[in-house]
Amino acid sequence: AEIGDTDVLFGRVANDIYVRAKQLRYYHSIGAGVDAILTPELVESDVIVASEKGQVGVHLSEHAFALLLALTRGLHTAIRRNDWSLREPIRKEQRELFEQTMGIVGFGGTGRDVAQRALAFGMRVLAVDIEDVPGMSGVTLWKADRLNDLLAESDVVVIALPLTKATHHLFTRDLFRRMRRHALLINVTRGAIVYGDDLLAALDEGVIGGAGIDVTDPEPLPAGHRLWTHPRAIVTPHTAGGSPRRAGRAIDTFVENLRRLRAGKPLLAIIDKRKGY
Repeated sequence: AEIGDTDVLFGRVANDIYVRAKQLRYYHSIGAGVDAILTPELVESDVIVASEKGQVGVHLSEHAFALLLALTRGLHTAIRRNDWSLREPIRKEQRELFEQTMGIVGFGGTGRDVAQRALAFGMRVLAVDIEDVPGMSGVTLWKADRLNDLLAESDVVVIALPLTKATHHLFTRDLFRRMRRHALLINVTRGAIVYGDDLLAALDEGVIGGAGIDVTDPEPLPAGHRLWTHPRAIVTPHTAGGSPRRAGRAIDTFVENLRRLRAGKPLLAIIDKRKGY
């Protein structure tokens, strides 16, 4: 009942509840992505929206590397079968990250944190972004129109994009065919950026070398879906967002934004509602 008198909202509520918040001025959403809350009503309103944008990169990038290393070191094979005879087959497929090329699609907070870790592994790093984002030492940064160039040069492709109308099912058969046949795809942001049926086909046909995904299309991934046990894939059930430090970061930003709101200063982690990020 109190939602009708609410000026500020911290957290996330069902959209049918949000529409009753007629006095709402500021909505601080839990989660970096806001695709689930950006209804037409919210987009058209004067409500300021902020999120955990720029604050989840540490744990998402660490999870991305957990998936990547599982693939490059054969852990995804070893953990499925207690079989010492797998030793030689796994060793034949193992590879180093050192001096390999990583392409990062989306160079916001998460993409930048992924890049820092890739550089620490001695990787060559490429990145593309649709916005004029700041560069980073050691990273070759291109505009989004060079995505195909990035795919053609990368041994590892990491998706670090928000889910928007423009990125929904961005990765389909066409983009997979532009990747190198040994390339690995890593996705820790939103499952629907990748068309799941085409990913499965690309893995089946050896169009790409493998996939490490924490987010899926569809999501949740049904029990028994072939991606769970695919020999070229490792899947985690949307767990990359877990961190004991996450809540504290979100609360600190929210409290700081309340101070800024009262003082009439620009807020942190603001969402461009029309762009969706």
